[in-house]
Amino acid sequence: MIRSTKAFRCAAFLLAAAALPAGAITFGTADGNDHPFVGSMVLSIPDEGVFQWCSGTLIAPQVFLTASHCTAPMDDYLARYPGSTFYVTFDPVIDSSGPTNTFYSGTPYTNPLYGDGGAVDPHDVAVIVLDEAPPITPAQLPTAGLLDDLKASHVLNSTRFTAVGYGTVRESIKKGWQGVLDNAERLRADQSFWSLTAAWLNLSMLPTGSLDSGGTCYGDSGGPHFIHLDGVETTIVAATTITGDAQCKALDRDYRMDTPSARDFLGQFVELP
Repeated sequence: MIRSTKAFRCAAFLLAAAALPAGAITFGTADGNDHPFVGSMVLSIPDEGVFQWCSGTLIAPQVFLTASHCTAPMDDYLARYPGSTFYVTFDPVIDSSGPTNTFYSGTPYTNPLYGDGGAVDPHDVAVIVLDEAPPITPAQLPTAGLLDDLKASHVLNSTRFTAVGYGTVRESIKKGWQGVLDNAERLRADQSFWSLTAAWLNLSMLPTGSLDSGGTCYGDSGGPHFIHLDGVETTIVAATTITGDAQCKALDRDYRMDTPSARDFLGQFVELP
């Protein structure tokens, strides 16, 4: 994934660094089968293995939600690595050699408005339409303006969110870049609300103090942030991971799925709530 200012939080970053596949939420715990509809985009390179690229969520039987900054570079990487293939997997742990994974092929659709709105609204949402439906019940999209309604009701400040993804791990807040570690497991972390704008949901990643949060890092781009309603986690994807602070310690900046902009794009592929 990208974390634009967080550089590319995706395997593009990892491959350029000749690193191993990425894998997990910062300050989080193993997800196991708690979120089977959360998957990973992977790049399979002949004779080299399988590399984690970005995260995402199944939101309809054959529609995988992710970020446009994850899908936009795909053609370039396929040209650079002839014979390579992009897949989606929902396995809790990615096998870097590939044989034990269940892979799904599909067609990516990058938002044609991606990048046009600058930082105010980057239109950074995409889908991959899978060639076949996995045996998984999809997650849900939010109703229009859900976060605005919660803010108006004065409950958003105390609302929690759960981030899920396959991105790199940070286990210590005291270290710099050397604290960002690879693994290949789907993880989760609960988060506290920070702020809301017209396009962005900002969430705390600090694992200490009253906020007591975790967050995302490189490889989590496109992955979901599930909203808690009435104190209970739902399967509603309130926002998707896009960017944050470069060392994955403090703040998640996530693209809202309840806005007219996001819904205009997604409505071409799924029935909106």
